[in-house]
Amino acid sequence: MDGLAFLIIKRLFYGLLTLLALSVIIFFMVELLPGDTATSLLAMGKTEETLAAMREQMGLDRPAVVRYFEWLGGVVQGDFGNSMVRGVHTSKGVSDMANVSVISIISERFMNTLFLATYAAVIAVPIAITLGVLIALLRNSVYDRIANVLTLTSISSPEFFLAYILILYLALKTGLFPAISTIKDDMTFFESLERTFLPALTLVLVCIAHMMRMTRAAIINLLASPYIEMAQMKGIPPWKVIVRHALPNAWAPIINVVALNLAYLITGVVLVEIVFVYPGIGQILVDAVTLRDFPVVQACCLIFATTFILLNLIADVVAIVTNPRLRHPK
Repeated sequence: MDGLAFLIIKRLFYGLLTLLALSVIIFFMVELLPGDTATSLLAMGKTEETLAAMREQMGLDRPAVVRYFEWLGGVVQGDFGNSMVRGVHTSKGVSDMANVSVISIISERFMNTLFLATYAAVIAVPIAITLGVLIALLRNSVYDRIANVLTLTSISSPEFFLAYILILYLALKTGLFPAISTIKDDMTFFESLERTFLPALTLVLVCIAHMMRMTRAAIINLLASPYIEMAQMKGIPPWKVIVRHALPNAWAPIINVVALNLAYLITGVVLVEIVFVYPGIGQILVDAVTLRDFPVVQACCLIFATTFILLNLIADVVAIVTNPRLRHPK
């Protein structure tokens, strides 16, 4: 158990180092974007005096390195700063900042994104693993070939294309589901499920193909192992060979691909949210980029990076726990 705890601590340390490096990249890549928030807010009515006053008020006149360490210190304490554009403009063109915190702006939207990601994951993960095992049992059959064609088609199709196809056939032509996935606080749980079914189905179609192909590949790779051949020679039914002998040893790659797809469900929903006008963090990110609201952009990107790293960390730990060979590599 001490060895397992050491491995977990080591993975956590590497994850924190990666997150620190990503915070530097996120902050300074945003800084390299053309223009700044003050120029965007003042637009055509700016003068040198008002632009300088606006930049001083926003703190943009200080060196980028100083602002990075101030931002990082706030992030460590759970404070992503305040929005730069959600304020009240004076008659002189200089904005009286309303001190709207970034957390208050993105917290509700992030919960909406988590709801959509969870909705899609609950559907996609069990179906993908089950179909992957079945296709492995039926490998080289006509069903296997059909599954390969369908999964490759799904993987190759962009999310927005699948979204528009679903809107055309399931919303416009049949009217089964709403094309716009706006949700409100007064909606019941089942009303929210109905409203978000099409964006969830779009994510399911993309994720299920990756997970199913990886499950199939992991199972088929293990079927050539000596202990699997011995089990087959004993006359054990094929489904028992896979479920009892192959599947437990295939959990590590399957868990990794599931974690990657769960991270995608949270970090890759921007296009899907835009198509369905879903009030998630992707909409906030696009609006913030348009308005040059850099603190919101940086917070969204850092949340995406943290989610991705955390899920991969969990996948590593679960893979180590379920596979003794990873705990004792020697």
